[in-house]
Amino acid sequence: MDTGEVQGHSSLWRRKAVLFIISQGITLFGSSIVQMAIIWQVALETSSGFWLTVLTLSSTIPQMILSFFGGVWADRYSRKRLIILADAGIAVVTLVLALIFMFGKTANILPLLVLVSALRSVGSGIQTPAVSAVIPQIVPEEQLIRYNGINSSMMAIVQFASPAVAGAILSIGSFHWLLLLDVATALIGIILLSFVTITKLKKAEQSEQTFFADMKAGISYAAKELVVKRLLLTYGAFIFLSVPSSFLTVLMIERTFGNSYTYLTVNEMVGFAGMVLGGILLGTWGGFKQRTKTLVFGLVCFGTFSLVLGFTYTFWLFAVMMFLMSFFIPVVQTATTTMLQEHVPAEKQGRIFGLLGAMYSGFMPLGTAIFGPLADVIKIQWLVIGCGISLVILGLLRLFHSEES
Repeated sequence: MDTGEVQGHSSLWRRKAVLFIISQGITLFGSSIVQMAIIWQVALETSSGFWLTVLTLSSTIPQMILSFFGGVWADRYSRKRLIILADAGIAVVTLVLALIFMFGKTANILPLLVLVSALRSVGSGIQTPAVSAVIPQIVPEEQLIRYNGINSSMMAIVQFASPAVAGAILSIGSFHWLLLLDVATALIGIILLSFVTITKLKKAEQSEQTFFADMKAGISYAAKELVVKRLLLTYGAFIFLSVPSSFLTVLMIERTFGNSYTYLTVNEMVGFAGMVLGGILLGTWGGFKQRTKTLVFGLVCFGTFSLVLGFTYTFWLFAVMMFLMSFFIPVVQTATTTMLQEHVPAEKQGRIFGLLGAMYSGFMPLGTAIFGPLADVIKIQWLVIGCGISLVILGLLRLFHSEES
């Protein structure tokens, strides 16, 4: 291959990758705005912890369950088509909700919002494994960690901007206009994705096994393949142990520094800023040559800063620790995703990323269910410190059991 062909090939995959990132970013932007608005709507309507819990479960449990099925579908059928169909399905559900708000009676709105949230979660469970499995088909292996780092930054930026945009729209317009914006972003994302050519896998269209046999084969592969099993378990442990320092900090701030919206806003801002810059770091640096070292680096640093956070009683130092801790979230997530993309055969990646999505959707609520009540009987700082130490130990164990040469 001459220089011109190499440059042409490089330019082609980069165009595909950029278009794919933009399409998914636009779709995520609309979805994040709507999910945020639904949470606000339920909170304002009820001021009830029960309804917020129901809403949280409705937006996570369907995705956790469907991730298994979505992973199998991503290995059996066209991944591009699955992403488009999931986006279109979510858009249709959202459009129906918008029309109800515009022309129907909304007296019984709470059950309807929970139902819509659950249906949107179903779409995410189908879409997410397919998105992760598509990436290695359009990005060269040596560029995966850079791409995943940039993609992680883009996702963090979208999630950071979503509350502000949702608030601005709701302050000048009705709830249904915000829903229609999500429909519009889904359509734009689908149109952009339609221009991305994705090569079909040999086994993508037809499988000799039944659906459930394929699912069983994917779970069996994950259980028997040491590298994959350790990565999935490590990621699940990371999500579980990060709950006190990631999701209980609102309580920690209120109990330690006082009831201040300024503190809460700063906490959210430095957290998102850390995640954005952490993703940019991987996008430019590319991580260590040995991927396991990058994963260990993220785990140990996150755990260390979580440990220090537990001993912090000055808010500006608290904010610095939150920034540094958040900086290493995309390092752990990107290293895990990249190692799976590099190790798992293309025809099995949908199922493995379905399992990875289920680990997140399962261990995050599990950690919240365990550490949330514990925070009422044990000082939150001790939970943060204990989990920080556990994460450092987890990282060192990964270092000693490295599968890479």
